[in-house]
Amino acid sequence: MHSSNNSQPMRTAITPTRSVDYPEWYQQVIKHADLAEISPVRGCMTIKPWGYAIWEHMQRIMDDAFKAIGHQNVYFPLLIPLSFMQKEAEHIEGFAKECAVVTHHRLAKDAEGKLQPASPLDEPYIIRPTSETIIGEAFSRWIQSYRDLPLCINQWANIVRWELRTRIFLRTTEFLWQEGHTAHAMADEAMIEARRMLDVYTEFAEETLAMPVIQGEKSASERFPGAVNTYCIEAMMQDNKALQAGTSHFLGQHFSRGFDIKYLSQAGMEEFAWTTSWGTSTRLVGGLIMTHSDDDGLVLPPRIAPLHVVILPIIHKDVDRDSILAYCEQLKAALQQMTYDNRALRVQIDMRDLAGGEKAWHWVKKGVPFRVEVGKKEVEAQSLFVGERCLPYKERYTQSMQAFVATISSKLATLQKTLLERARTRQMQYTKIITTKKDFYDFFTEGEGGFAVAHWCGDANIEAQVKTDLSVTIRCLPFAMQGQPGTCIFTGKLSAQPAIFAKAY
Repeated sequence: MHSSNNSQPMRTAITPTRSVDYPEWYQQVIKHADLAEISPVRGCMTIKPWGYAIWEHMQRIMDDAFKAIGHQNVYFPLLIPLSFMQKEAEHIEGFAKECAVVTHHRLAKDAEGKLQPASPLDEPYIIRPTSETIIGEAFSRWIQSYRDLPLCINQWANIVRWELRTRIFLRTTEFLWQEGHTAHAMADEAMIEARRMLDVYTEFAEETLAMPVIQGEKSASERFPGAVNTYCIEAMMQDNKALQAGTSHFLGQHFSRGFDIKYLSQAGMEEFAWTTSWGTSTRLVGGLIMTHSDDDGLVLPPRIAPLHVVILPIIHKDVDRDSILAYCEQLKAALQQMTYDNRALRVQIDMRDLAGGEKAWHWVKKGVPFRVEVGKKEVEAQSLFVGERCLPYKERYTQSMQAFVATISSKLATLQKTLLERARTRQMQYTKIITTKKDFYDFFTEGEGGFAVAHWCGDANIEAQVKTDLSVTIRCLPFAMQGQPGTCIFTGKLSAQPAIFAKAY
């Protein structure tokens, strides 16, 4: 990043910058925003208060949305009997290499006094990689009649998948998520539910995270193990890679047959239920970082920010302390009377004994939308010195307290909208319709990459070859392009609709 006036590089809070080393920039944003850190446990992370506050806001907003359409929260055990997993062969095949297995139930000292696993279990347990099997067993007991349907539940939980390559928030051995599970009397009801939940995720991603997404269906090779159809939302990060931000699965009767989930129909016939599952995870925090953040650190859309406004008292002489702090408290009280997104503004006074610049940069890197500096001059003028996170640091301005308080809600709404529009413009800029195989390969080898929209005949061998050659996968068959037949750019055969190809996290 360079200034427009000379060739001297501009100073940034984060080094390296996005353009120099994007993966390392991502790690440094997390470090400087104090979101999370690598834990002593292989592949796992410790989520710190600021990072967890962001996740808590995500939970609250999604949880409200789930409950508004009739889902109830439950909790199932972390440990799943191995026999449960074996009941659904395709499912266990899909997760076998990622499973962590508990084989013993206590520790004992060996001859050298070192602790060792002891007392083998009669049946090993799988630490849940997902809960379809244990929930399927419960559904088989909870559902007896058509009157018990639909059954719609959700759980907030942790998951363990033994990943080879991990990256904080994006792919860790243990992560936090929600998983919804439903059972229905009719196939079309289950299909409608799976699509409806994808719409819920889409609204959350775009309206709360300001992260534009593309809805579509996964190709057969990318489906969730045991699903008939997997639907997804795909977002573009600032390095032009795709991030799968949420999935919803129509499971057909696979799990119902495996776990004997039957109900007595109105006609008095015993039928297998039709089921769905759907989930999002702390990977959304990683997506949030990579969608909006810049070379000065984290950038947060107001709807998800733990704080909307941070007030920074600037005290040079103790004689001014009481009047400055009283003014800050007055400002905080006035702001907390205001609302944004139907909730009171989240405001904090930073009372730490630090220099003003150090305080300000601390909150810049944490992504707080508005910083307000208050010193003796501001108290005397009944004004504020305001910094906006999405403006350059030096573009701070003076505004009266009254005007700032009166306009803060509209400013937050404008910022939320601006971040979505900015991300959507970028997504469109790096999405290209491609009509030849050569242009396709050039797009991913010679250009900046992005989303390639191209016709594909459905041949899984071609899909695998593209993945081998370019590390590019089909992200989805977009709903918006259904019913647009064409010619496959790889074979010349008929294609039912275009696919979106990209490198991905």
